[in-house]
Amino acid sequence: MSLFIVLSGFSGLKDFSLQFTNVFDSDLKIFPASGKTITFSEATEKKLNELPEVESFSKVIEERVFLQYKGRNHIAYIKGVDENYNAVNPTDSILFLSNWFTPGQQEVVVGFNIAHKLSLGVNDYTDLLDIYVPRPGTGQILATDVANAFTKRKAVVSGIYDVNEELNSKYVFSDIGFARDLLKLDSTTVSSIELKLKPDVSEEAIRKEIQPIFSEEVLIKNRIQQNDALYKMLNTENIAVYLIFTLVLIIALFNVVGSIIMMILDKRKDIKTLYNMGATLKDIRKIFFLQGTLMTTFGGILGIGLGIVMVWAQLQFKLINITQTLPYPVKFKIINVVVVFVTITVLGLIASKIASSRVRKKLLN
Repeated sequence: MSLFIVLSGFSGLKDFSLQFTNVFDSDLKIFPASGKTITFSEATEKKLNELPEVESFSKVIEERVFLQYKGRNHIAYIKGVDENYNAVNPTDSILFLSNWFTPGQQEVVVGFNIAHKLSLGVNDYTDLLDIYVPRPGTGQILATDVANAFTKRKAVVSGIYDVNEELNSKYVFSDIGFARDLLKLDSTTVSSIELKLKPDVSEEAIRKEIQPIFSEEVLIKNRIQQNDALYKMLNTENIAVYLIFTLVLIIALFNVVGSIIMMILDKRKDIKTLYNMGATLKDIRKIFFLQGTLMTTFGGILGIGLGIVMVWAQLQFKLINITQTLPYPVKFKIINVVVVFVTITVLGLIASKIASSRVRKKLLN
């Protein structure tokens, strides 16, 4: 029961953690294989538009910038997106305050943590946000040339988004034209392309169709690959907890071994009677092996049943909360039922085999 409840809890925590990536990251994202930018000409855009598997795509320009507002500073990434971005990743699901920026205007949408750190308000046209980016070049920046070493643009904050702690401090969204002007890039240069696929589209098939469209080598990542560190961390935690609880189960199953051995000692006369009536040692061992197997199997089924009731009760009645408004996330998955049942059964078989092997010929003398 404990193993099933813990695995269900981690399944819920995993989905709770990944729901932020589902609203922020696209189905597929195209990156340059080397360097920071991709050449995305009108011909390439037309070919990508003609792919029937692609529902929509958005051009993105991304670069590290320095933010300054009333003497407060913060380093973030500007993410310039075009008018199709809302069709790829709906912005209404992440917008916390006010409105998304208006295309073609010097407006930006900042993360909640950035707004808090810089004490930013929305639609403040008297005090604008300063955005700096280093100019391309080599060599050291001298104190006298600091003003010429950076490209500076001013922007008004039109809205604030809220996703999670990390992303709220990372991105400043703007119109792609504003980002191009800030970074001095031409109209055919992008940092990445985010795609939304139509339902039930084969990811492998669309990858093979996209790759030849581009004149240069590109990387195509799905949502998992875009957050591979997060997925690896969650999966590692899940495996670690499973192994720890399996170790606890192994220790607990020593009770099964002990109880069967005690029963063997208690039933020595009955064992001897069966042996004298013609039963072999193998047959007698089967009796105690079957008893241990039934004990662990039925105990496992009962435990899983109680675990399912507890998980269902948490889903329905929110018995345990992380905060006053956030119930502890759990999720019922058939795979957890199978994993727990197989684990209990295999360990039970091993414990029963060890215990039944104590029936030896010298016990009958």
